[in-house]
Amino acid sequence: MTSTPNKANYQTAADAFDGWRDDLLTGKPPTFYPIGEGELARLEIGPGLVNLFGGAPGAGKTAFTMQAACDALRLTPSLRCLVANVEMPPSVLLDRQLARLAGIDFTAIRYRRLDASHGARLDAGLATLESFADRLAFLKQPFTLENVAAAADAFDAGLLLLDYAQRIAPPGTHGDNRNAMNATMGYLRQFADAGTAVIVISRVTRGRDAKGGSTYDAAALTLASFSESAELEFGADSAFILAPDPKDAGLVTLRCVKNRHGSQEDIPLQFDGARMSFAPLDATATARPADGKLQAALRSLWDRTGAAGDEPDGGTDDDTF
Repeated sequence: MTSTPNKANYQTAADAFDGWRDDLLTGKPPTFYPIGEGELARLEIGPGLVNLFGGAPGAGKTAFTMQAACDALRLTPSLRCLVANVEMPPSVLLDRQLARLAGIDFTAIRYRRLDASHGARLDAGLATLESFADRLAFLKQPFTLENVAAAADAFDAGLLLLDYAQRIAPPGTHGDNRNAMNATMGYLRQFADAGTAVIVISRVTRGRDAKGGSTYDAAALTLASFSESAELEFGADSAFILAPDPKDAGLVTLRCVKNRHGSQEDIPLQFDGARMSFAPLDATATARPADGKLQAALRSLWDRTGAAGDEPDGGTDDDTF
């Protein structure tokens, strides 16, 4: 039996040259979807790019990437986003975004303890969410890459957020987790090559501390810490690890451990756990606000229009951020 050879698929430099030259000479830069201001504006989220995020359990991976996706929708009115979150239903994800956008303690929203003092901020937060609600979709079961592809096509999503890679199964049988992860990254690269922006969260494995012990300490986490990391390391355009300060949970460093298109620069952040909100840390600041609640530092981001009246900062009883 004679096997049928694979059909060759390639493009010569001459075929690519005209379009490339036009982009170069007209000054047309790559397309990026902004996800915030200040240092966060440096993150390159856009068509053709796979951005990988990891961190220890509770480091804030879901909170940060959902903030990035929602702010991308808010700042790019034509963008549509599909979120595949295996562990949280849409109602919880929306609760978290409302807490951030309204500047209201998450516990007040989660347990429906809202009153008149929240009125103006609640209205503003709801209005912001409603402004992009028709451009945000949540994947329903089955959590497979086949369903991701079908839903993304049907919804015309330009941005995919996968939370998290190890729980979203690729097509076929792959023998073990590493081979399955290799297949997953192959499909994510295909999504990106087709013009989609991809944000993907990955588990990380424990590193080794100075004494050789197993630890999730951020200083011990590297690019190789991503679970089943071989293909993740090579397939992602950029990779970041969220590293909370062990002495102050409100200070977080977004550590860049890979950047295919530029230098590796970390971004210092403030995390307001009560409102599920990240904000760039002023590079000139040497300390957090004296009250320890970041209210003064974040006030401009919350668009407050009424009196305060939040419950005391109690954070959340959910370990998964």
